[in-house]
Amino acid sequence: MTSINKSASQVWAEIVSNKKVGAYHHMVFQVGELATHAKPGNFVAIAVGGSNSAMVLRRAFAIYRTFDRGVTGGLLEIVVAPHGAGSTWLTNQNPGFKVDLIAPLGTAFGIPTQPVRALLVGGGYGSAPLFGLSEVLKSRGCRVDMVLGASTAMKIYAPLDGKRSVSSLTIATEDGSTGITGKVTDVIPGIIEANSIDIIYSCGPMGMLEAINKISSEFGIMHQCAIEESMACGIGVCMTCVLPMKGEDGQIRMLRSCIDGPVVDGDNVVWGAKRVIPEGTWGAN
Repeated sequence: MTSINKSASQVWAEIVSNKKVGAYHHMVFQVGELATHAKPGNFVAIAVGGSNSAMVLRRAFAIYRTFDRGVTGGLLEIVVAPHGAGSTWLTNQNPGFKVDLIAPLGTAFGIPTQPVRALLVGGGYGSAPLFGLSEVLKSRGCRVDMVLGASTAMKIYAPLDGKRSVSSLTIATEDGSTGITGKVTDVIPGIIEANSIDIIYSCGPMGMLEAINKISSEFGIMHQCAIEESMACGIGVCMTCVLPMKGEDGQIRMLRSCIDGPVVDGDNVVWGAKRVIPEGTWGAN
């Protein structure tokens, strides 16, 4: 079990930009030297609603990218889908407004020491962390293929960014409004075989991650995924984001996805638990 990211800090971050992109908002914050510590897969926890709000819990968002522009100019970017009250409040704030932000939190994607052939798979705005990851992998000499999927074209985030940062990009939408008609899992096996993929990195809904893990297991390749569990605090205190995971000793434990994740080995997740403690879990009896 890990501890909170040692590089994390709490800052008042000024909104530099807030632009609507399709169904989402792309937001940029000035975070100073904090930007130098963030890695692909880390996330931020932002206080929402203002000082007089009843929304006392922070909201967690995956980090899209960071840019180091010196002590005062470090920038951090996130992609927000304004679904609930907290995310809607955040996307309604204008440049110049400051928010209470903690980052970088959680585990990051593991970067191979030697060049590999990587497949990055993202669902909806969950694909955000993959763009920064693709840049790191490419800088290490890796071949990077990417698959982006969503229910409709409006929910595919930044396909042009994806195309610029990878060797090949495949888009799949369930309604056929852009790219291939279907789900990401429909095209993954063919890409694995055609490009001799060594590792899969994925971000998106839990059902999608489970389906990807089934494919990676069938092909015998590693799968690192950023799990999506509701996080109320983001720092391991509230225990709302626990998930059953198998350890190296084979024992199942309920681990906190905010500090033991969000990036985990897909083979270690007890998929399909549906927030029920599986039989044999350590400490359950």
